[in-house]
Amino acid sequence: MLLVRAPVRISLAGGGTDLPSYYERFGGLVVSAAINRYFYVFLTPTAGDGVHISSANFSAFAHWSAGDGPTRDGLLPLPRAVLDDFGVQENFSVFLASEVPPGTGLGSSSTVAVALAKAVSTYLGQRLTPSQLAERAACVEIEKLGSPIGKQDQYAAAFGGLNTIVFRREGVSVERLRVRPEVRQELEACLLLFYTGASRSANDILREQQAATSNGHALVVDALHAIKQCAQETKEALEQGDLDGYGEILHRSWEAKRQLARGVTNERIDALYRLARECGALGGKITGAGGGGFLLLHCRLDARPAVRAAMESEGLQPVEFHFDDGGAKVLLNSATRWSRDGVSSLERAA
Repeated sequence: MLLVRAPVRISLAGGGTDLPSYYERFGGLVVSAAINRYFYVFLTPTAGDGVHISSANFSAFAHWSAGDGPTRDGLLPLPRAVLDDFGVQENFSVFLASEVPPGTGLGSSSTVAVALAKAVSTYLGQRLTPSQLAERAACVEIEKLGSPIGKQDQYAAAFGGLNTIVFRREGVSVERLRVRPEVRQELEACLLLFYTGASRSANDILREQQAATSNGHALVVDALHAIKQCAQETKEALEQGDLDGYGEILHRSWEAKRQLARGVTNERIDALYRLARECGALGGKITGAGGGGFLLLHCRLDARPAVRAAMESEGLQPVEFHFDDGGAKVLLNSATRWSRDGVSSLERAA
Protein backbone atom coordinates (compact mmCIF):
# COMPACT_ATOMS: atom_id res chain seq x y z
CA MET A 1 0.00 0.00 0.00
CA LEU A 2 1.05 3.58 -0.69
CA LEU A 3 -0.18 6.20 1.79
CA VAL A 4 0.16 9.93 1.03
CA ARG A 5 -1.14 12.97 2.83
CA ALA A 6 -1.22 16.69 2.02
CA PRO A 7 -2.28 19.59 4.26
CA VAL A 8 -5.04 22.12 3.73
CA ARG A 9 -4.30 25.78 4.34
CA ILE A 10 -5.50 29.05 5.80
CA SER A 11 -4.76 32.13 3.73
CA LEU A 12 -3.39 34.81 6.05
CA ALA A 13 -3.48 37.54 3.39
CA GLY A 14 -3.64 38.15 -0.34
CA GLY A 15 -6.32 35.64 -1.34
CA GLY A 16 -7.81 36.51 -4.71
CA THR A 17 -4.61 37.95 -6.17
CA ASP A 18 -3.56 34.42 -7.17
CA LEU A 19 -6.18 34.27 -9.93
CA PRO A 20 -4.71 34.64 -13.43
CA SER A 21 -7.10 37.45 -14.38
CA TYR A 22 -5.28 39.56 -11.79
CA TYR A 23 -1.72 38.29 -11.43
CA GLU A 24 -1.02 38.08 -15.17
CA ARG A 25 -1.57 41.86 -15.34
CA PHE A 26 -0.47 43.10 -11.94
CA GLY A 27 1.32 40.26 -10.15
CA GLY A 28 -0.15 38.53 -7.12
CA LEU A 29 1.04 38.03 -3.55
CA VAL A 30 -0.33 35.63 -0.92
CA VAL A 31 0.77 34.87 2.63
CA SER A 32 -0.34 31.31 3.35
CA ALA A 33 -0.10 28.82 6.20
CA ALA A 34 -0.55 25.07 5.83
CA ILE A 35 -2.22 23.49 8.85
CA ASN A 36 -2.36 20.00 10.33
CA ARG A 37 -5.66 19.02 8.79
CA TYR A 38 -4.99 16.59 5.97
CA PHE A 39 -6.28 14.89 2.87
CA TYR A 40 -5.22 11.24 2.57
CA VAL A 41 -4.75 8.97 -0.43
CA PHE A 42 -4.51 5.19 0.01
CA LEU A 43 -3.28 3.50 -3.17
CA THR A 44 -3.30 -0.30 -3.40
CA PRO A 45 -2.08 -2.26 -6.47
CA THR A 46 -4.52 -4.81 -7.86
CA ALA A 47 -4.60 -7.36 -10.63
CA GLY A 48 -7.99 -6.05 -11.76
CA ASP A 49 -8.95 -3.81 -14.63
CA GLY A 50 -8.25 -0.08 -14.46
CA VAL A 51 -8.46 2.12 -11.40
CA HIS A 52 -11.21 1.90 -8.81
CA ILE A 53 -11.73 5.16 -6.91
CA SER A 54 -13.74 5.54 -3.71
CA SER A 55 -14.26 8.69 -1.67
CA ALA A 56 -15.25 8.70 1.99
CA ASN A 57 -16.31 12.36 1.95
CA PHE A 58 -18.59 12.10 -1.08
CA SER A 59 -19.73 8.50 -0.38
CA ALA A 60 -18.96 7.85 -4.04
CA PHE A 61 -17.32 5.15 -6.11
CA ALA A 62 -16.05 5.44 -9.68
CA HIS A 63 -14.04 3.45 -12.19
CA TRP A 64 -11.42 4.86 -14.55
CA SER A 65 -9.36 3.14 -17.21
CA ALA A 66 -6.80 4.31 -19.75
CA GLY A 67 -8.53 5.98 -22.66
CA ASP A 68 -11.48 7.27 -20.63
CA GLY A 69 -10.00 10.78 -20.58
CA PRO A 70 -10.91 13.57 -18.14
CA THR A 71 -14.51 14.61 -17.69
CA ARG A 72 -16.22 17.48 -15.92
CA ASP A 73 -19.33 15.37 -15.41
CA GLY A 74 -20.07 12.18 -13.55
CA LEU A 75 -18.64 10.98 -10.26
CA LEU A 76 -15.30 12.18 -8.90
CA PRO A 77 -14.13 14.16 -11.97
CA LEU A 78 -11.03 15.58 -10.24
CA PRO A 79 -9.40 12.22 -9.36
CA ARG A 80 -10.21 10.92 -12.82
CA ALA A 81 -8.61 13.98 -14.42
CA VAL A 82 -5.42 13.48 -12.36
CA LEU A 83 -5.20 9.85 -13.49
CA ASP A 84 -5.65 10.92 -17.10
CA ASP A 85 -2.98 13.62 -16.76
CA PHE A 86 -0.43 10.99 -15.70
CA GLY A 87 -1.50 8.60 -18.46
CA VAL A 88 -1.96 5.80 -15.95
CA GLN A 89 -1.75 2.31 -17.47
CA GLU A 90 -1.67 0.55 -14.11
CA ASN A 91 -4.32 -1.34 -12.17
CA PHE A 92 -4.91 -0.17 -8.62
CA SER A 93 -7.55 1.02 -6.19
CA VAL A 94 -7.56 4.48 -4.62
CA PHE A 95 -9.33 5.45 -1.41
CA LEU A 96 -9.69 9.17 -0.67
CA ALA A 97 -10.43 10.67 2.74
CA SER A 98 -10.26 14.15 4.24
CA GLU A 99 -10.28 15.62 7.72
CA VAL A 100 -12.01 18.72 6.31
CA PRO A 101 -15.45 18.84 4.66
CA PRO A 102 -15.39 19.82 0.98
CA GLY A 103 -16.44 23.33 -0.01
CA THR A 104 -15.40 24.99 3.24
CA GLY A 105 -12.69 27.38 2.05
CA LEU A 106 -9.53 25.64 3.21
CA GLY A 107 -8.40 24.63 -0.28
CA SER A 108 -9.51 21.02 0.07
CA SER A 109 -10.20 20.39 -3.64
CA SER A 110 -6.71 21.49 -4.62
CA THR A 111 -5.28 19.42 -1.78
CA VAL A 112 -7.04 16.41 -3.34
CA ALA A 113 -5.26 17.11 -6.63
CA VAL A 114 -1.87 17.54 -4.95
CA ALA A 115 -2.16 14.46 -2.74
CA LEU A 116 -3.31 12.24 -5.58
CA ALA A 117 -0.64 13.60 -7.93
CA LYS A 118 1.94 12.87 -5.24
CA ALA A 119 0.64 9.31 -4.81
CA VAL A 120 0.44 8.51 -8.53
CA SER A 121 3.82 10.07 -9.39
CA THR A 122 5.46 8.16 -6.52
CA TYR A 123 3.85 4.90 -7.61
CA LEU A 124 5.05 5.44 -11.18
CA GLY A 125 8.59 6.20 -9.99
CA GLN A 126 8.50 9.89 -10.91
CA ARG A 127 10.25 12.37 -8.63
CA LEU A 128 8.44 15.70 -8.69
CA THR A 129 9.63 18.78 -6.81
CA PRO A 130 7.02 20.65 -4.75
CA SER A 131 6.81 23.28 -7.52
CA GLN A 132 6.31 20.63 -10.20
CA LEU A 133 3.69 18.91 -8.04
CA ALA A 134 1.79 22.17 -7.48
CA GLU A 135 1.88 23.11 -11.17
CA ARG A 136 0.74 19.64 -12.23
CA ALA A 137 -2.22 19.80 -9.86
CA ALA A 138 -3.07 23.37 -10.90
CA CYS A 139 -2.97 22.43 -14.57
CA VAL A 140 -5.45 19.61 -14.00
CA GLU A 141 -7.89 21.83 -12.12
CA ILE A 142 -7.62 25.02 -14.17
CA GLU A 143 -6.89 23.81 -17.69
CA LYS A 144 -8.38 20.33 -17.87
CA LEU A 145 -11.42 20.88 -15.68
CA GLY A 146 -11.90 24.61 -16.26
CA SER A 147 -12.14 25.49 -12.56
CA PRO A 148 -12.13 29.30 -12.00
CA ILE A 149 -9.52 29.12 -9.25
CA GLY A 150 -6.07 30.41 -8.45
CA LYS A 151 -2.87 28.57 -7.53
CA GLN A 152 -2.21 29.34 -3.89
CA ASP A 153 -3.94 26.20 -2.60
CA GLN A 154 -1.85 23.81 -4.68
CA TYR A 155 1.40 25.50 -3.64
CA ALA A 156 0.38 25.55 0.04
CA ALA A 157 -0.44 21.83 -0.06
CA ALA A 158 2.73 20.89 -1.93
CA PHE A 159 5.18 22.97 0.13
CA GLY A 160 3.60 23.18 3.59
CA GLY A 161 4.75 25.79 6.08
CA LEU A 162 4.24 29.55 6.35
CA ASN A 163 5.08 31.11 3.01
CA THR A 164 4.98 34.20 0.92
CA ILE A 165 3.89 33.08 -2.55
CA VAL A 166 4.42 35.43 -5.50
CA PHE A 167 2.43 34.93 -8.71
CA ARG A 168 3.56 36.34 -12.04
CA ARG A 169 2.82 35.58 -15.66
CA GLU A 170 6.29 34.00 -15.91
CA GLY A 171 5.78 31.68 -12.95
CA VAL A 172 5.33 31.24 -9.20
CA SER A 173 7.94 31.62 -6.46
CA VAL A 174 7.69 30.49 -2.84
CA GLU A 175 9.62 32.00 0.07
CA ARG A 176 9.42 30.87 3.69
CA LEU A 177 8.32 33.56 6.12
CA ARG A 178 11.18 34.51 8.42
CA VAL A 179 9.16 34.34 11.63
CA ARG A 180 10.83 33.86 14.99
CA PRO A 181 9.77 30.65 16.78
CA GLU A 182 8.15 32.50 19.67
CA VAL A 183 6.19 34.72 17.24
CA ARG A 184 5.03 31.68 15.29
CA GLN A 185 3.85 30.01 18.50
CA GLU A 186 1.95 33.12 19.59
CA LEU A 187 0.41 33.54 16.12
CA GLU A 188 -0.98 30.00 16.34
CA ALA A 189 -2.53 30.86 19.69
CA CYS A 190 -3.97 34.17 18.43
CA LEU A 191 -5.73 32.60 15.44
CA LEU A 192 -9.11 30.98 16.04
CA LEU A 193 -10.86 28.88 13.42
CA PHE A 194 -14.59 28.13 13.53
CA TYR A 195 -16.74 25.99 11.27
CA THR A 196 -19.91 27.88 10.41
CA GLY A 197 -21.68 24.69 9.39
CA ALA A 198 -22.26 25.92 5.84
CA SER A 199 -20.39 24.60 2.84
CA ARG A 200 -20.65 26.19 -0.59
CA SER A 201 -19.33 26.07 -4.14
CA ALA A 202 -16.95 28.95 -4.69
CA ASN A 203 -17.11 28.73 -8.49
CA ASP A 204 -19.85 31.33 -8.97
CA ILE A 205 -18.08 33.82 -6.71
CA LEU A 206 -14.74 33.26 -8.41
CA ARG A 207 -16.19 33.47 -11.92
CA GLU A 208 -17.80 36.81 -11.07
CA GLN A 209 -14.52 38.07 -9.63
CA GLN A 210 -12.54 36.88 -12.66
CA ALA A 211 -14.98 38.50 -15.09
CA ALA A 212 -14.94 41.81 -13.22
CA THR A 213 -11.13 41.81 -13.08
CA SER A 214 -10.77 40.95 -16.76
CA ASN A 215 -13.19 43.73 -17.66
CA GLY A 216 -11.27 46.24 -15.57
CA HIS A 217 -14.08 46.82 -13.07
CA ALA A 218 -12.53 49.63 -11.00
CA LEU A 219 -14.08 48.64 -7.65
CA VAL A 220 -12.91 45.03 -7.90
CA VAL A 221 -9.44 45.84 -9.26
CA ASP A 222 -8.89 48.48 -6.58
CA ALA A 223 -10.01 45.99 -3.92
CA LEU A 224 -7.50 43.45 -5.19
CA HIS A 225 -4.76 46.09 -5.17
CA ALA A 226 -5.64 46.79 -1.53
CA ILE A 227 -5.62 43.06 -0.70
CA LYS A 228 -2.18 42.66 -2.27
CA GLN A 229 -0.90 45.64 -0.27
CA CYS A 230 -2.29 44.00 2.87
CA ALA A 231 -0.35 40.83 2.00
CA GLN A 232 2.89 42.79 1.77
CA GLU A 233 2.14 44.48 5.09
CA THR A 234 1.27 41.09 6.62
CA LYS A 235 4.65 39.69 5.60
CA GLU A 236 6.42 42.65 7.19
CA ALA A 237 4.30 42.60 10.36
CA LEU A 238 4.79 38.88 10.98
CA GLU A 239 8.52 38.98 10.32
CA GLN A 240 8.78 41.92 12.74
CA GLY A 241 6.66 40.14 15.35
CA ASP A 242 3.86 42.75 15.24
CA LEU A 243 0.86 40.47 15.79
CA ASP A 244 -1.54 43.24 16.82
CA GLY A 245 -0.60 45.03 13.63
CA TYR A 246 -1.39 41.89 11.66
CA GLY A 247 -4.84 41.72 13.26
CA GLU A 248 -5.67 45.22 12.04
CA ILE A 249 -4.33 44.41 8.57
CA LEU A 250 -6.55 41.33 8.47
CA HIS A 251 -9.57 43.51 9.23
CA ARG A 252 -8.74 45.94 6.41
CA SER A 253 -8.21 43.03 4.04
CA TRP A 254 -11.64 41.59 4.89
CA GLU A 255 -13.27 44.94 4.21
CA ALA A 256 -11.61 44.96 0.77
CA LYS A 257 -12.51 41.31 0.08
CA ARG A 258 -16.19 42.08 0.61
CA GLN A 259 -16.02 44.19 -2.56
CA LEU A 260 -14.87 41.36 -4.86
CA ALA A 261 -18.17 39.68 -5.70
CA ARG A 262 -21.68 39.02 -4.52
CA GLY A 263 -21.84 36.11 -2.14
CA VAL A 264 -18.50 36.74 -0.43
CA THR A 265 -20.45 37.57 2.71
CA ASN A 266 -24.05 37.55 3.94
CA GLU A 267 -26.09 38.79 6.90
CA ARG A 268 -25.19 35.81 9.07
CA ILE A 269 -21.45 36.17 8.42
CA ASP A 270 -21.56 39.91 8.98
CA ALA A 271 -23.38 39.47 12.29
CA LEU A 272 -20.87 36.88 13.49
CA TYR A 273 -17.95 39.09 12.52
CA ARG A 274 -19.42 42.12 14.32
CA LEU A 275 -19.94 40.01 17.45
CA ALA A 276 -16.38 38.72 17.32
CA ARG A 277 -15.03 42.27 17.02
CA GLU A 278 -17.19 43.41 19.94
CA CYS A 279 -15.69 40.60 22.03
CA GLY A 280 -12.11 41.54 21.23
CA ALA A 281 -11.17 40.08 17.83
CA LEU A 282 -8.84 42.42 15.98
CA GLY A 283 -9.65 41.06 12.54
CA GLY A 284 -10.93 38.09 10.63
CA LYS A 285 -12.26 36.68 7.39
CA ILE A 286 -14.21 33.87 5.83
CA THR A 287 -11.63 31.48 4.40
CA GLY A 288 -11.51 30.81 0.67
CA ALA A 289 -13.71 32.69 -1.77
CA GLY A 290 -16.32 33.38 0.91
CA GLY A 291 -19.98 32.66 1.43
CA GLY A 292 -19.55 30.06 4.17
CA GLY A 293 -17.19 27.44 5.48
CA PHE A 294 -14.69 28.50 8.11
CA LEU A 295 -14.44 31.81 9.95
CA LEU A 296 -10.85 32.74 10.83
CA LEU A 297 -10.38 35.26 13.65
CA HIS A 298 -7.31 36.93 15.11
CA CYS A 299 -7.33 38.22 18.68
CA ARG A 300 -4.99 38.98 21.55
CA LEU A 301 -4.42 36.10 23.91
CA ASP A 302 -6.45 37.69 26.72
CA ALA A 303 -9.46 38.02 24.38
CA ARG A 304 -9.45 34.37 23.27
CA PRO A 305 -11.90 33.06 25.92
CA ALA A 306 -14.52 35.76 25.25
CA VAL A 307 -14.29 35.45 21.48
CA ARG A 308 -14.46 31.68 21.58
CA ALA A 309 -17.42 31.67 23.97
CA ALA A 310 -19.30 34.16 21.79
CA MET A 311 -18.81 32.10 18.65
CA GLU A 312 -19.77 28.85 20.37
CA SER A 313 -22.92 30.51 21.72
CA GLU A 314 -23.87 31.15 18.07
CA GLY A 315 -23.46 27.47 17.25
CA LEU A 316 -20.03 27.65 15.62
CA GLN A 317 -17.66 24.74 16.13
CA PRO A 318 -14.04 25.58 17.04
CA VAL A 319 -11.31 23.71 15.18
CA GLU A 320 -7.94 23.34 16.87
CA PHE A 321 -4.92 23.38 14.58
CA HIS A 322 -1.18 23.86 14.34
CA PHE A 323 0.92 24.94 11.38
CA ASP A 324 2.23 22.15 9.16
CA ASP A 325 5.76 22.29 7.74
CA GLY A 326 5.88 19.04 5.80
CA GLY A 327 3.67 19.64 2.78
CA ALA A 328 2.63 16.70 0.63
CA LYS A 329 4.50 13.60 1.74
CA VAL A 330 4.57 9.84 1.51
CA LEU A 331 3.83 8.23 4.88
CA LEU A 332 4.06 4.60 3.74
CA ASN A 333 5.21 2.97 0.53
CA SER A 334 5.04 -0.81 0.36
CA ALA A 335 3.15 -0.91 -2.94
CA THR A 336 4.12 -3.41 -5.61
CA ARG A 337 3.30 -2.43 -9.17
CA TRP A 338 1.46 -4.95 -11.35
CA SER A 339 2.01 -5.28 -15.06
CA ARG A 340 -0.83 -5.29 -17.56
CA ASP A 341 -0.71 -9.11 -17.69
CA GLY A 342 -1.38 -9.35 -13.95
CA VAL A 343 2.14 -10.24 -12.82
CA SER A 344 3.61 -8.22 -9.96
CA SER A 345 7.02 -6.62 -10.24
CA LEU A 346 8.29 -8.85 -7.42
CA GLU A 347 7.11 -12.00 -9.20
CA ARG A 348 8.67 -10.87 -12.47
CA ALA A 349 11.98 -10.13 -10.74
CA ALA A 350 11.99 -13.64 -9.25
